[in-house]
Amino acid sequence: MTVSERFLKYVSFDTQSDEFSETCPSTSKQLALGKALVEEMGQMGIADARMDENGYVYGTVPGDPRLPVIGLIAHMDTSPDASGENIRAKTVPYSGGDILLNPEKDIWMREGEYPNLVNHVGKHLIVTDGTTLLGADNKAGIAEILTCAEHLLKTRMAHATLKIAFTPDEEIGRGADRFDVAGFGADYAYTVDGGAVGELEYENFNAAGAKVVFHGVNIHPGSAKDKMVNSQYIAMEFQSLLPAHQKPEATEGYEGFIHLTDMEGCVEQSTLRYIIRDHDMEKFAEKKTLLEAAAAFLNRKYGEKTVELTIRDSYYNMREKIVPCMYIVERAKKAMEAVGMVPVEVPIRGGTDGARLSFMGLPCPNLCTGGENFHGRFEFIPVEDMEQCVSLLIQLMTTL
Repeated sequence: MTVSERFLKYVSFDTQSDEFSETCPSTSKQLALGKALVEEMGQMGIADARMDENGYVYGTVPGDPRLPVIGLIAHMDTSPDASGENIRAKTVPYSGGDILLNPEKDIWMREGEYPNLVNHVGKHLIVTDGTTLLGADNKAGIAEILTCAEHLLKTRMAHATLKIAFTPDEEIGRGADRFDVAGFGADYAYTVDGGAVGELEYENFNAAGAKVVFHGVNIHPGSAKDKMVNSQYIAMEFQSLLPAHQKPEATEGYEGFIHLTDMEGCVEQSTLRYIIRDHDMEKFAEKKTLLEAAAAFLNRKYGEKTVELTIRDSYYNMREKIVPCMYIVERAKKAMEAVGMVPVEVPIRGGTDGARLSFMGLPCPNLCTGGENFHGRFEFIPVEDMEQCVSLLIQLMTTL
């Protein structure tokens, strides 16, 4: 199978994760893809291909024992941000301009809204019908890793031992929760979970999630004077106390944010949920302190326990764990240059399994997959860029 054939096969599986689930994996449908991957790996000759009780898929392509043992990791789940069900992917030869994704619903991907399209004139783009996400994040990584593995097995060229892992629930921050680092057995690894060709990432946000519950008092509105306490108004007041300039839509690069992701409520009780992000640990702590100060202020104003704030850290910036072993970044740069890529070091404005794994003792920068516009209906990936990413992984494994 070619890398694009593999990719189209994998995106037919609906594997969205669910942040409100307490199971691992968070959705059983991820297991269906995991099972299919184990079967495929076995057929190509990966003798130890397996899926554990938590839905993690592992396998090994043995190599030269004189070389380092290198891991390649991708995640099986897709983002809950857009539908991942009944994905209708198609390949479009792109000659420039707007792309009609769905004639029936008149859905277009317009070059004016997505100027990065101009970088791909002359390529074949895999797109959706404009009603679902595509799943390049991160089924492209899976397809590229297994295409690389198949090449190593068929050609029998000299290469490092390849350790493969496919994780569940990365999109909800749990991809490394039950990762067997010791059993994986790699000296270091790379997540193949990045975007445009050439991207090489070893810095990411420090991340936390916050849940804020507001308690009110409900009473018939006809007799509510001096008695009703509307939790929804207190929730809105809480939001108004946060800095307006620290929102995702007002930040870029290394700038962090506090992002209101969802809300629900009635007079009696309301809930706001936030994600907190910053590359700088000190500024990250300051953002959490802002939320705590807002909650404390409202509790003084309306009474203790009116506002209940829970903050839970998710992952930290991997940079501090990568800097002591920058040779793994340099190896990736050299491999990129060898296959015609221009390495572009960019900070991840998000997270990756590699961040958690780096703090668990497995240094793990992030490599490009070629995909763009992740987490939305206008996600796409060029076939030619996937093929180049496969070449990158082969070069990475065969550099002596």
